[in-house]
Amino acid sequence: MAPSANANAGAAADGPRAIETLHEDMIHDAQLDYYGKRLATCSSDRTVKVFDVVDGSASGQGTTLRGHEGPVWQVAWAHPKFGPILASSSYDGKVIIWKDNGSGGAATAQQQQGYGAYGQQGYGGAAYGGGAAGGWTKIKEHALHSASVNSISWAPHELGSILSCASSDGNVSVLTFNDDGSWSVDVVAAHPMGCNAVSWAPATVPGSLITAQQPATAANGATGAGQDAGQTRTVRRFASAGCDNVVKIWEYSDDPQAGVDPSGAGAGGRWREVEQLTGHSDWVRDVAFAPNVGLPRSYLATCSQDRTVLVWTQDGLEAPWNKTALNPTPGAGAAPGGSATGGKFADTVWRVSWSVSGNVLAVSCGDGKVTLWKENLKGAWECCSEMDS
Repeated sequence: MAPSANANAGAAADGPRAIETLHEDMIHDAQLDYYGKRLATCSSDRTVKVFDVVDGSASGQGTTLRGHEGPVWQVAWAHPKFGPILASSSYDGKVIIWKDNGSGGAATAQQQQGYGAYGQQGYGGAAYGGGAAGGWTKIKEHALHSASVNSISWAPHELGSILSCASSDGNVSVLTFNDDGSWSVDVVAAHPMGCNAVSWAPATVPGSLITAQQPATAANGATGAGQDAGQTRTVRRFASAGCDNVVKIWEYSDDPQAGVDPSGAGAGGRWREVEQLTGHSDWVRDVAFAPNVGLPRSYLATCSQDRTVLVWTQDGLEAPWNKTALNPTPGAGAAPGGSATGGKFADTVWRVSWSVSGNVLAVSCGDGKVTLWKENLKGAWECCSEMDS
């Protein structure tokens, strides 16, 4: 697994700054929290480290979280609405969800400023298995998968505290924290050859910003029973990327007959496949939905072992998906208008990540370079920056 291409964590005005993490092996992911006050990293040394960020730099030696028995591929921060919560996924087949119950000193002061009262209201207290009075503790160890868990993604906070996990066993599990303090699990048989990545779509229905909304229905995975006309609906859907060279999009079904297996294994019937995107000729390594505040068009980026990056667009929930390939050739942009004509990157493309505004795409390539891409007024994608990682 290669380092993350996190477009949200932009370099400071005076240029990139090196951070000494004290990891003893390769670092696979690094993620800032919602407020940019904490940095989490994970490594093949089987640990997760959390640093306070002060004036754009990591402070101190950080806190080391131990619990995995294999390389840790990815970390993901939950929305601060649920408290200082961090999830990690590993080659050992486990997903661990951690909570900071307060570590004292400057870190606690920052936490109180950033998270407010949510840290106390969020899940993971002693009643739910938090246990310790201070410091980082495990609040959930998800060990359902039989192979490496390669990717994790939190759902938009509007949908609740939901975490999806993609595994080499071919399944995507969806963990949901319930109001009564229990966890429920759905398992989706997504890609028989293995699943490499998962990404949640924005909760806001495409086009809702400029179109009058009607009361929500169960169609298209939209939720919101009892909402008044004119109130924005939400939609539950995520994309998975597999070793079968395919990207699949899944939507939630409100079918009352589709329940969760009492054993905790999950029936998976509540999630249905609504789209299959084909365009890559080798394993799809990553998939990322762009943020959307309700504009008509949805954007989805995918990257592959075949050294290509595709940007998929959809104008509304029922419209077809069109693909455009990025062209890394200097001075050339990808062809607009749904054309898949593009070039190949120098090496395997491992990660893709969107900026907070959703208009800049970061691409992390196996040659150690991260490139930033923007769509011009003609609909073509152009490389606007290149950095050596």
